Amino acid sequence: MQDSGGDLQEIIFETLRGALKRPVELSERTHIVDDLGLDSVAVMDFVMELEDRLDVSVPLDRIAEIETLGDLVKALRELMARV
Repeated sequence: MQDSGGDLQEIIFETLRGALKRPVELSERTHIVDDLGLDSVAVMDFVMELEDRLDVSVPLDRIAEIETLGDLVKALRELMARV
């Protein structure tokens, strides 16, 4: 899947909104754990859903480095560019 402009960010935000099942304001600065209150299991479920949707694999060590939604967008762009 090619990322054109904000498409990747919108896919991430849409997936997260579906997982949260509550209204939430999202930005690249949104902290996944602190701002959204996701625990480690919820983060893994969210990342696995993105992996399936985008046909990409995110290594566990890379997930540990991701703190904000902006970090996630950047990491996914880099991983998708390698494919």
